[in-house]
Amino acid sequence: MCGIVGYIGEKQAYPILISGLKRLEYRGYDSAGVSIFNKKVKVFKKKGKVSDLDDFASKQDTAGTVGIGHTRWATHGEPNDLNAHPHESMNGHFILIHNGIIENYSKLKEKLIDRGYNFISETDTEVLANLIEYIYLKGKVSAEIAVRLALSKVIGAFGLAIICREEPDKLIAARRGSPLVIGVGDGEYFIASDATPIVEHTKSVIYLNDDDVAILSRDGLSLKTIKNDSLTPKVQIIDLDIGEIEKNGFDHFMMKEIFEQPKSILDTFRGRVSLDKMEIFLGGLYNVMPKLIEAKRIIIIGCGTSWHAGLVGEYLIEDLARIPVEVEYASEFRYRNPIITPDDIVIAISQSGETADTLAAIKLAKQAGATVLGICNVVGSSIPRETHAGVYTHAGPEIGVASTKAFTAQVTVLAMIAIVLGYERKVLSKKNYDELIKELHAIPTKIEKILKSNNNYLKVSKLYKDATNFLYLGRGYLFPVALEGALKLKEISYIHAEGYPAAEMKHGPIALIDEKMPVVVLAIKDKTYEKIVSNIQEVKARKGIVIAVVSEGDTIIKKLADHVLEIPETKDELCALLAVIPLQILSYHIAVLRNCNVDQPRNLAKSVTVE
Repeated sequence: MCGIVGYIGEKQAYPILISGLKRLEYRGYDSAGVSIFNKKVKVFKKKGKVSDLDDFASKQDTAGTVGIGHTRWATHGEPNDLNAHPHESMNGHFILIHNGIIENYSKLKEKLIDRGYNFISETDTEVLANLIEYIYLKGKVSAEIAVRLALSKVIGAFGLAIICREEPDKLIAARRGSPLVIGVGDGEYFIASDATPIVEHTKSVIYLNDDDVAILSRDGLSLKTIKNDSLTPKVQIIDLDIGEIEKNGFDHFMMKEIFEQPKSILDTFRGRVSLDKMEIFLGGLYNVMPKLIEAKRIIIIGCGTSWHAGLVGEYLIEDLARIPVEVEYASEFRYRNPIITPDDIVIAISQSGETADTLAAIKLAKQAGATVLGICNVVGSSIPRETHAGVYTHAGPEIGVASTKAFTAQVTVLAMIAIVLGYERKVLSKKNYDELIKELHAIPTKIEKILKSNNNYLKVSKLYKDATNFLYLGRGYLFPVALEGALKLKEISYIHAEGYPAAEMKHGPIALIDEKMPVVVLAIKDKTYEKIVSNIQEVKARKGIVIAVVSEGDTIIKKLADHVLEIPETKDELCALLAVIPLQILSYHIAVLRNCNVDQPRNLAKSVTVE
């Protein structure tokens, strides 16, 4: 959840660290800190944004060529200067930064207190710093050995970067359940939670696996396990351009990413969907395709927006391929003793590939013998390594905390899977198969057309920015879109919003409707059109405000609704890819008008790598 960055080399560390923290701030922004070594170790940390830290530290002596930095999303202890990272051990021998949760920190802390240790913060991280120091002093061992022995006693998740005062020309990095990547330069090394702070310095990276420990110096890198088994580092080249992690003229990353969706969807099906051959080929699923085609049950797991994409996938796969599908919250799936068999296919969806609950659910499914597939955006992340096969979304970096292009890229992948399965299982005719391929190719152009109506969404947003509640209604493929639209509004504007199946409105939510309640209705021309018109009439009969997302040229709903947001017509199976776009833009403008921090909404972080 937090952002970690580290550097050792010949360059000044501070500019690299502070720039890296700004790129990683989407992972956490409660507080930030850096530690620099230059003859002695200096620590600077501040509650608030990375800019607050920079304002403070830039007035100090930040010279030094070794350093670590951290931007925090609080777990243990409120956001303040004391709880900010880096943390020092009591006697000052170790300085470390940490992403994750040490689950047995209370017991470790009690033992350390019995041995004379004092604590100044409320964090589990300070416990780990003192545990490493205790082993280091008592055993008279090297810093590396002290770290490995301490981590063998730890229960929980961690991504760590560590400095030892007595061994200042080394950085130690370790991971378990929390991502870390090592950047390899010329006589220099970088540590980071993901590749975004590294790409401007090097394209060569090493992804650490669980229980890996890396010892970095200017002369080289040593990689081993916590148990001291030597490992051969595998250097990979990342395909990431610095322009992809800049705003490129947009005020916020979220709006940039909304407008990138024609490209991100195209990139997701590029090379996989052929108009010339009229076929879909998913190379990442080639080895498991026979089992997929014969599947008796598919379980889709995810969290948040990925769970909503999974719901669309349920409709797609059941509709087009006639395979039963269950969609599970990964956080519930992992704890409720689910029934999983070796015949099951489990599809795990995650933008980051590091979502803690989803990773735990994957391990549970694998232990039960299921075939586990991944849909993920980040190459080299944990989920692609843990699953048997999968499909990358190729959406490019998503920096805004509220997912937008991740959702449409995930739905695109699920649509491709469903279309292939439907055709291979002979549920879809060749004619329907070809029509879906043609329409999928047309989706990016149709989204571009929707984006041209941006000013219309802004006008509507101005009218309802002060509303206290919103209701989102949809049927069929658009029910998950209603849930996603409500989530976007909640996340970034802090307005309470709920998504409901339109037919369920009469079973409770209708009691909320009055002249102050905006109701967003997804009302395209599909097989439920007449039903949704009736729902709109029910809302209007109670003086509710209706904002309707309709098919182009609709005249019936235009007479009923207070506002209409038109989208091009498409096949029902692909309508979610178009209908979600107006809801994303509406949420964005409302949040901006309310002076909310769109890219960094309160209490949220991009990648949930802790429970």
